Amino acid sequence: MRAAVIDVGSNSIKLLVADRGSGGEIVEVFSRTLEVRIGSGIGSDRPSLGPEGMERGVAAIAALVFEARGLAAGLVSAVATSAVRDASNGEEFRGLVRSATGIELRILSGLEEADGIGRGLTTDPALGDLADFNVYDLGGGSLECLCFHQRRVERAVSLPLGCVRLTERFVRSPSLPLGDAEASAIRRHVEEVLSASGFPVAVPPGVAVVGTGGTLTTARAILASAAGASLEQSPALVSVVQLRQLLASVASADLAGRRAVPALPPGRADVFPTALVTLLAVADAGGISGYRHSLRNLRWGLAAELLS
Repeated sequence: MRAAVIDVGSNSIKLLVADRGSGGEIVEVFSRTLEVRIGSGIGSDRPSLGPEGMERGVAAIAALVFEARGLAAGLVSAVATSAVRDASNGEEFRGLVRSATGIELRILSGLEEADGIGRGLTTDPALGDLADFNVYDLGGGSLECLCFHQRRVERAVSLPLGCVRLTERFVRSPSLPLGDAEASAIRRHVEEVLSASGFPVAVPPGVAVVGTGGTLTTARAILASAAGASLEQSPALVSVVQLRQLLASVASADLAGRRAVPALPPGRADVFPTALVTLLAVADAGGISGYRHSLRNLRWGLAAELLS
């Protein structure tokens, strides 16, 4: 049976169509990412989804459902994460999706999201050599933190540190270069939330750090483009030094300048500096020198669940 998973995030809506291979592995048939931000307003004390964001979201989900069925996906699942989970009108959005597509949108809790990410990462053959590792998945609404021991999730937390959320809260004008005071405020907030969570950020010897999510994928794509390579041809390890250099470049540019950066999706350009500050704050708190990037996160975990 072929399965399709649609992941409705704060900043993008993604599709994965997958089969199970002859050896039991999850095999990608097709994937697509639509930069459709439905999460505007999640930085407020009482977040809600705006009518235009919901309209864009429903249209994108309907298009991806149509595409998945055209690829003979017999199982189609759609899930929503932080933007819908935290919105006061998340159930209204869920009803609109049901009416337009016939699909029942599943709104994941933070722990369900983290568990799906963890399951997805264990399908990545490039991480097959890792037994003990920490994982950070940064999205638009939240940051999922996972601690693996012997390839099993030992600890998981979902923190309200997504780049859309923090941009709305701390950045006065995303169309301008990111100010030093704004970056410092974001960094302090990330450190405070991490500390209060109790998650073991400090990395013990022999424990690798894996990064996933749109921010790290974009950072790796930009670095690959600058080197004249594709993302798949580029090193999977993205160092903190590289992230600091990238932040210095994009934070000093205005929105128009960031939108002109090769491999930086225009729809992410306003929140990308905040996202880099967040990843660097996590790295500083944990003594992390780099993130080993994986493309296999939530969608892959849910596809494995559907195909089991």
